[in-house]
Amino acid sequence: MVRLLPMAGTPYDPVRLDRRRWYVMAGGWTLVLVPWVVAALTSDHGIGWRLLLAAVVVAYGAMYVLGLFEALVRRWTWLSVSVFAALLLLWTAMAFTLQAGGGVLYTVCFAIVSAFALFPGLLGTLGGVAVLGYAFAVGFALGGVQLGDLVGLAAVTVAMFGMFGLIRANSQLREAREELAGMAVTAERERIARDLHDVLGHSLTTITVKTALARRLLESGEAVRAAAEVADVERLGRQALADVRATVAANRVTSLAGEIAGMAEALRAAGIDADLPTAADDVPQDRRPVFAYVLREGVTNVIRHSGAARCVVRLRPESIEVLDDGVGSDSPAGNGLTGLAERVAAVGGWLERGPRPEGGYRLAAVCRADVPAEAGMESP
Repeated sequence: MVRLLPMAGTPYDPVRLDRRRWYVMAGGWTLVLVPWVVAALTSDHGIGWRLLLAAVVVAYGAMYVLGLFEALVRRWTWLSVSVFAALLLLWTAMAFTLQAGGGVLYTVCFAIVSAFALFPGLLGTLGGVAVLGYAFAVGFALGGVQLGDLVGLAAVTVAMFGMFGLIRANSQLREAREELAGMAVTAERERIARDLHDVLGHSLTTITVKTALARRLLESGEAVRAAAEVADVERLGRQALADVRATVAANRVTSLAGEIAGMAEALRAAGIDADLPTAADDVPQDRRPVFAYVLREGVTNVIRHSGAARCVVRLRPESIEVLDDGVGSDSPAGNGLTGLAERVAAVGGWLERGPRPEGGYRLAAVCRADVPAEAGMESP
């Protein structure tokens, strides 16, 4: 049983091989066979024989235009071999029946092209060279081959080898470009998802905490303080909207000093005692945005999950630590911590996280290899 196997590695992409364009291009090439149709029709044979010879020439051209296209598109092994064999047999019939000297020898170029087109790599090269050798043998059998014929057909074969090598290289470059474009789209989606998580995660947490505080203040009759908290919620909502727009536009810049101030306010609203740095001037400029994201993620998690009464942030030029005295857990990293690890790795550092021996939780980003994992860790 013949298996319908695809021809792997063909130099053509079937999706981009346009039928109409191929018919125009290949049909134009087959016009060189018109003299042989005329020669068949005007030969000394009987009318039936002349029509048969003309049909052989027409079938040779049709097999090249129609059969080769179908074989390239479908990429079935049996079809490729059948089309190649049919072209070779039809050319052989032309050569032996027309016997028009060296001129008919050049029509074997269609079979040479089909070998390179149908069979990729080394197989196609061997097929093209084999067809060339076969054509020379037929030429000698018909009465000899001129030196010019040898050189001409050899040059055509070498040209086909180079042309199809370029076709394969261009196809690979196109595929690589499309793959890179897909990777760029994926990376941009991941960036937007990561940034939106960082922006909205903290903002919505702070808004939730402040809204709950405002409700408690209203219930206790402290309308002035409640109004102030509601005003803060409105400001945070507007800021979150602006941050989302800036994130999508890829022009949002995170300020470490601004995050320190914002985290202090969020911890105050959550009723958590905060011990935060007062300045970020000692941190290198390229690390400040990353440390700001670490601070935001760490404090947001303290407010959401820890149940802590105190939060301490230690900031150094090479590291930042967020520590709390809450319940502590070592659950698998979510989207926020995964994105955070990617950000820290981009500046040559790594992320450390886990429960503390004395209770609570520690999240740290370290950007210098000689800093011990637990160096400078203090209890709140």
